[in-house]
Amino acid sequence: MVKTLAKCIREYKVASIITPIFIIGEVILEVIIPYLMADLIDNGVDKGDMNYIWKLGLVLALVALASLVFSALAGKYGAVASAGFAKNLRHDMFYKIQQYSFANIDKFSAASLVTRMTTDVTNVQNSYQMILRMAFRAPFMMIFAMIMSFRVNASLSWIFVIFIPIIALALGIIIKFAHPVFTRVFKKYDKLNNVVQENLHGIRVVKSFVREEHEIKKFQNISEEIYKDFSKAEKIVNFNMPVMQLCVYACILLISWFSARLIVYGEMTTGELASMMTYIMQILISLMFISIVMVMVTLSRASGERIAEVLEEVPDLHNPDEPVADISDGSIVFENVSFSYAKDKDKLCLKDTSLSIASGETIGIIGGTGSSKSTLVQLIPRLYDVTEGRILVGGRDVRAYDLEALRNSVAMVLQKNVLFSGTIKENLRWGNENATDEELVKACQLACADEFIEKFPDKYDTYIEQGGTNVSGGQRQRLCIARALLKKPKILILDDSTSAVDTKTDAHIRQAFLEEIPDTTKLIIAQRISSVQDADRIIVMDGGAVNAIGTHEELLKTNKIYQEVYYSQQKGE
Repeated sequence: MVKTLAKCIREYKVASIITPIFIIGEVILEVIIPYLMADLIDNGVDKGDMNYIWKLGLVLALVALASLVFSALAGKYGAVASAGFAKNLRHDMFYKIQQYSFANIDKFSAASLVTRMTTDVTNVQNSYQMILRMAFRAPFMMIFAMIMSFRVNASLSWIFVIFIPIIALALGIIIKFAHPVFTRVFKKYDKLNNVVQENLHGIRVVKSFVREEHEIKKFQNISEEIYKDFSKAEKIVNFNMPVMQLCVYACILLISWFSARLIVYGEMTTGELASMMTYIMQILISLMFISIVMVMVTLSRASGERIAEVLEEVPDLHNPDEPVADISDGSIVFENVSFSYAKDKDKLCLKDTSLSIASGETIGIIGGTGSSKSTLVQLIPRLYDVTEGRILVGGRDVRAYDLEALRNSVAMVLQKNVLFSGTIKENLRWGNENATDEELVKACQLACADEFIEKFPDKYDTYIEQGGTNVSGGQRQRLCIARALLKKPKILILDDSTSAVDTKTDAHIRQAFLEEIPDTTKLIIAQRISSVQDADRIIVMDGGAVNAIGTHEELLKTNKIYQEVYYSQQKGE
């Protein structure tokens, strides 16, 4: 974990190294001040030597000023290093997530990834700053103060040594019991984020079914679990302060008792007592800061492990050693293809599928819910890799292609149509960032989207809210189809992406495809027979396998599944 996170320091290594150096300088100067104060009291104040007092007073002022400068510089560079480290963590995590396959994302869940990039990174950032400053300051302060206290009076200084193991043992016990609770509570943060995310995305459904109370109760339950776990962790961690205070006050009492006797017997001066008391506080405050750092590290350790999991995750999909960048045509061949999301041959959702599709052919795909229609087409652009068999596009195994080149040649309009916040133009240019305005209009005409865009006051500069909430479902689908067409793909996949448009518009879109992109291979998944009946061939899926392939007329004569779907829809009409 530490090595993985340390790689994200990068350009902030200098700031990370300079900060402890300034801290050590500050500590050395702070430790010198009590020694000079003792000398000032014993040789200046007690003897009434004003020249010595002015001389040493000036030295003390310069030392204090230098300590202040070191402290300010340490604070500045510590902030730069920790904020930069957090920036790199977020950058590397986001970059890594872009390389993930769907399977990798499913492993973590979107809500968990959001928590790791926000809450967990903030915890690690705070801890890193604490480590750069306090984790160096406290030990060095304790060591140097101990050295100076032994110079003042070695016998009294052994009192500190007795209490250090006691504090270390207490901290070890606290960390042992607190860490598992913090690990558990961050997993529950993932659940909380998921609940909030679902509620916000589905707020219209929540309100239409009047389920606000149910959602509030669900949120309260998970929030209560987090409260209980955090309370438990805080109770464990809070034992740290009583233990520290017990040790601090015990040290003060013992040293005060023994030093008073030494002064009475003339074995210790007033200045030495003053410096000794200062060193007591420096040592004990250092111990207190060490305990705080350890508690903070315990908290952030769970976050660090979660971040490292994201950075160390190996994407399921990657380019071959010598990837092919050119896709010759849109032909598709499935050779004995089987697939399992769980990568378990006993849990196949697509079974021993073989079929051949010529370039430029229009293929309809129908089947019941769970028949693996979407799974079939998602294997073509390698959103997932096959479990068995192989898929050829343009005569080559899809695993031989450069992933970016393959996916640029395959345009998909998925079941869940997603638009991003921005103008219609900006959303359309996801398909081709260099597309001209004329090309945008042409694509929208093919997708029958221009008819409603032209009615907007700002037309193609109309702002789309996040998720496309200010346009209807049918409008979203047509915009997504237009966006896909701008890629000028060799293969176009429509995964039930005209379900929200009327049959007349659906027919116009299919006719436009036939006339304008005849060389593009078109795969159309649909629930309506009318959406696929004009296709060159229709694939009937059932139970994760191809049940039949044929034209509308052939399947209407020979295939029972197709007949049932067709006649049930005809009856409904």
